[in-house]
Amino acid sequence: MQTILSHPPTIETERLVLRPLTMADDEVIYAYGSDPEVTKYVIFETHRSIEDSRSFLRTALEGYSNGSPSSLAIELKNGPLIGTIGYFNWSNDHKRIEIGYALSRSHWNMGYVTEAARGLIGFMFAHSDLIRIQASCVPENLGSARVMEKAGMKFEGLLRKSVFAKGEHRDMKIYSIIRYDWERQDNH
Repeated sequence: MQTILSHPPTIETERLVLRPLTMADDEVIYAYGSDPEVTKYVIFETHRSIEDSRSFLRTALEGYSNGSPSSLAIELKNGPLIGTIGYFNWSNDHKRIEIGYALSRSHWNMGYVTEAARGLIGFMFAHSDLIRIQASCVPENLGSARVMEKAGMKFEGLLRKSVFAKGEHRDMKIYSIIRYDWERQDNH
């Protein structure tokens, strides 16, 4: 897992390329990160300036250089960057990691995030010793819950008031997939 964290992969799926971010991605990330509809249910604040997007990118690049969990660009094959998918809260002791994602509104409801999540989950299970991959969303985020289910994750429960975001404590629905279940699915 440490190799993946310090040398972020490029992962190809049927329609997408998941690749390491660069500072040149700032304007595209600002375009969707500043959209209140995109950030309505996520933990991060709506980007108020291009500097907010650049700060996010600097944090991602710092993660790459120090071997910490970070984010990848979601890019259409032969097309533009349309979002990001991140991996964070890695526990080597417990062999688990969490994923999260954000996508430009013009690309919603096309299956891109599900495809990206399945691609990242498959890569992580194939190239690491992870046992569990989890994700969470606020209960109101029905789209994100559907993505997790379509990616093969199972709903485990509601974590009451588990996250403080945007000035309030929020409940979070938690989903996961474990290696055993992934290997039993037809994912290869």
